[in-house]
Amino acid sequence: MSTISDRVRSLIDQSGLSLNDFAEQADLDAEQLTECLSGVSPFSAVELAVIADEFHVSMDWLLTGAEPPLAVAARTTTGKAAEALAAARDYLARRADLYKLGYPQPWRPVSPTARTGSSYAAQGEALAKSALRAVERQGRSVPQDGLLELIEAVFGADVAVEPLSDGFDGLAAMGQGAKLILLSTTSNPARQRFTLAHELGHLLADDDQDVHLDRDIFDQDQKKDPSEQRANAFASAFLLPEQSLRAAVGAARLTRESFGALCCDFMVSPETLAYRLLKLRVIDAGACDYYKRMTVREAAAVAGRVDELDRRVAASEKKRLPGLLARDTLAAYEAGKATLRPYASLLGVDVDELRDQLASGQDNGGAE
Repeated sequence: MSTISDRVRSLIDQSGLSLNDFAEQADLDAEQLTECLSGVSPFSAVELAVIADEFHVSMDWLLTGAEPPLAVAARTTTGKAAEALAAARDYLARRADLYKLGYPQPWRPVSPTARTGSSYAAQGEALAKSALRAVERQGRSVPQDGLLELIEAVFGADVAVEPLSDGFDGLAAMGQGAKLILLSTTSNPARQRFTLAHELGHLLADDDQDVHLDRDIFDQDQKKDPSEQRANAFASAFLLPEQSLRAAVGAARLTRESFGALCCDFMVSPETLAYRLLKLRVIDAGACDYYKRMTVREAAAVAGRVDELDRRVAASEKKRLPGLLARDTLAAYEAGKATLRPYASLLGVDVDELRDQLASGQDNGGAE
């Protein structure tokens, strides 16, 4: 399949549709499609975009025939990881298509300050300090702002949440300029938040060049991997900045109640907080062992903030589309560079119903 026409013809064959039905499903003119396939006229970027979206291939594959490694991984992996890879592949293909239309990923990496030869944990801490400075420059706060929205706004990564159930925490995927974090819905918001920071650490450290899967970020065997050590150190220092944490602890003696309040303030698990306080030498090993045994709900209960935790649980159980991807997909349609079909399929709604919603100003913006 050396030409674009060859690849489109292969899609028609695989679909089992006639040329007319294929054109109708892709919202294309059948006569124009025939001319493109015969070489009389070239395919436009819009035509290729709608074909790629409707038949679940990347625009890059249509243009070059090259299959990205993520596509191979999605085919050869099973279980919940396969579901995550399939979702990531779809999102990255959409982002690649947007790039072709003039909407590149607004990725903004940071420069680590760790010395050459430093440990992976030290590299993660240094990367976290650089990331926190980027957050501060935009007048934001990791504990106070919604972390998913903050990461999209400050670093320009797409962040999605999918119902992948138990057995999979998240992944960081990269490809052709695209940067994506995919998380699983969960009833444990502290774990989801740590996973989000962990995956951001992978992206900022440029770990792997395709996809980094994390079935269980707290798996002991996984923690032996140097890149996991760095990502965990990054997540801990990013979610619990030393200066902010020391100020929050203050000079008063730490109690079970004040420890629980800190868990709620920084939105982390007791185990994560206990180990961070131990590393900063705020508490000793005995206190760390005592506090880390608390559950997230116990911490909220002793702090009198169970209702707050319940709201966070409800939020962490919701599916979320990548906000930047939704924004750019809509912008491409509004600029006349794409049909409404890609935006409708991203939202999972009927294209005609969405057109009516947009006409009446009722579009939900793709938040959920």
